[in-house]
Amino acid sequence: MKTKSFLLAALATAIALPAFAQSTIKIGEINSYKAQPAFLEPYKKGWELAQEEINSAGGINGKKLETIFRDDNATPGDAVRVAEELVSREKVALLSGTFLSNVGLAVGDFAKQRKVLFIASEPLTDKLTWANGNDYTFRLRANTAMQTAMLVPEAAKLNKKRWGIVYPNYEYGQSAANWFKKYLNAQSASGVEFVEQAAPLGKIDAGSVVQAMLDAKVDAVFNVTFGADLQKFVREGNTRGLFTTRPVVSLLSGEPEYLDTLKDETPAGWIVTGYPWAEINTPEHKAFRDAYQKKFNDYPRLGSVVGYSTLKSIAAMLKKANSADVAKMQAAMKNLEVMSPFGKIVWRAQDHQSTMGAYVGKLAKKDGKGVMVDWRYVDGKSVQPTDEDVKRLRAATNVAAK
Repeated sequence: MKTKSFLLAALATAIALPAFAQSTIKIGEINSYKAQPAFLEPYKKGWELAQEEINSAGGINGKKLETIFRDDNATPGDAVRVAEELVSREKVALLSGTFLSNVGLAVGDFAKQRKVLFIASEPLTDKLTWANGNDYTFRLRANTAMQTAMLVPEAAKLNKKRWGIVYPNYEYGQSAANWFKKYLNAQSASGVEFVEQAAPLGKIDAGSVVQAMLDAKVDAVFNVTFGADLQKFVREGNTRGLFTTRPVVSLLSGEPEYLDTLKDETPAGWIVTGYPWAEINTPEHKAFRDAYQKKFNDYPRLGSVVGYSTLKSIAAMLKKANSADVAKMQAAMKNLEVMSPFGKIVWRAQDHQSTMGAYVGKLAKKDGKGVMVDWRYVDGKSVQPTDEDVKRLRAATNVAAK
């Protein structure tokens, strides 16, 4: 009986701490690899570089990292199904990843219900860590509200009255449009008008959208499209002269994964957030860029930085926690300091949002390709809400849910 009790106790321990009971620590990585390859192929390479560096240096207190990659087909339902499989069948220590905002929110809710740690890398919805924030979900990238706040001071300087807003009609795009209106109204001395064009994600009718902006006689444009939608919007805007006399402020358009596709169609002068990879020569970025180029014979994209920084953060947390116990990992994530290619970031305890910032600059063309010029780095902590604001955002959701 004593032997049986001992075996049962050992089995229970192995089930409770699957990652640290083995020679490797498993991480379940969920993302829209097939649907968003421009961002997520570099993301996976950045992740693989980080894993190689971590394991070559001895892993996590002697244990190697192992990543189980799964595709979510860019749908919340598939993401939750895959998350359940990773937790129940693969016995991963934690979940990570996601790209689209609606998918990130679904996995965040799954993490809350199943009491599993979720380190979100890319989904930009501010709800993930604010209004819908929970004890189990943390997020790396500067969110939609933060990146919009970085751009609005530049938009306000333009002193334009009638703004056209073009955005994909799902959580990320809707949120970006709402924050832009809120922030610009707050910073404009006189009233501002908005003309909105919401397009289905990945299915923009760019000709109609551009013509609607022209017919509405907008003075400036705030663009939130990305990927193939951005390429179509730029092409139609260039063809129909939308950008000839109208300034454009645009989220994400300075990221090399999107400039790669725009090439010589890149519109000059747009004010954007992005990643001027070739010109950032801080020691931490140069070390990352050199290692990435040596391993892959290619230059990094923003996705590369996000994938690399996500796994480096997870590794730092695991070393600090020295356990796969969820409560210990949660505690280790709070106020965790990590050196990223963009410099030191902190994972804030109050809202589980990291302080990773973004680069703000203008688009230009060089050697037939789009580049960022006149850029500067905006630290994420400079555009994050106060502790009291976070409490109000979360309290409003809790009240509404009752």
